[in-house]
Amino acid sequence: MSLEIQIIEIAARAIVISGTATFLAAIWGIPLGIIIGLRRFHGRSLVVSFFNAMLGMPTVALGLILYLIFSRSGPLGFLHLLYTPIAMILGQAVLVTPILISFVTSTVESVDPEIKDLAKTLGASETEASMAVLRESIGGVLLAIAASFNRAIAELGVALMLGGNLRGLTRVLTTSIALETTRGELMLGIALTIILLFIALTINFSMNILQNKVRSWLWR
Repeated sequence: MSLEIQIIEIAARAIVISGTATFLAAIWGIPLGIIIGLRRFHGRSLVVSFFNAMLGMPTVALGLILYLIFSRSGPLGFLHLLYTPIAMILGQAVLVTPILISFVTSTVESVDPEIKDLAKTLGASETEASMAVLRESIGGVLLAIAASFNRAIAELGVALMLGGNLRGLTRVLTTSIALETTRGELMLGIALTIILLFIALTINFSMNILQNKVRSWLWR
């Protein structure tokens, strides 16, 4: 297999794994962020503080915890997930969940409370008033998704500890960059880094376009 094909395969695998992880995290992260942002309940500040603190969790520490869980002697060892793309997807999903929840919560909280009050004054139900707030928050939600994907595709600790950097199976851009750098193949490492940056910038640019289109559609 030529070097060009290997690079394309590695880049595609990184996009699929990180994209799937972001999608999974969004399934539970966005609804939780919306609920925390809209509702007031006992212990809410503690929940918000917890997810904000988790933003700074080292990926190596998370990778070690999940490694112990997925290892043969761990509680989920019977699933034989360690050193598979599935383990990497689950690990990255856990990693980016605090980003989604914290960003979405902050975005919902930042919406002017008068919007919800005005909707209620005009006869909207609680659900309809909440939807008005969500329409104002759509930009922040898309930003949270983009930030989560970029975090997932750019991390190394979880990918290396759960995937093992196996050629043709779990090798992605970050693990390849680390490998080629240690081998002394700096030019190849730089080329892979450029590809990684290009993917991240493309996702951000696409999300900005999508954000404008969604906003226009919602307020037609």
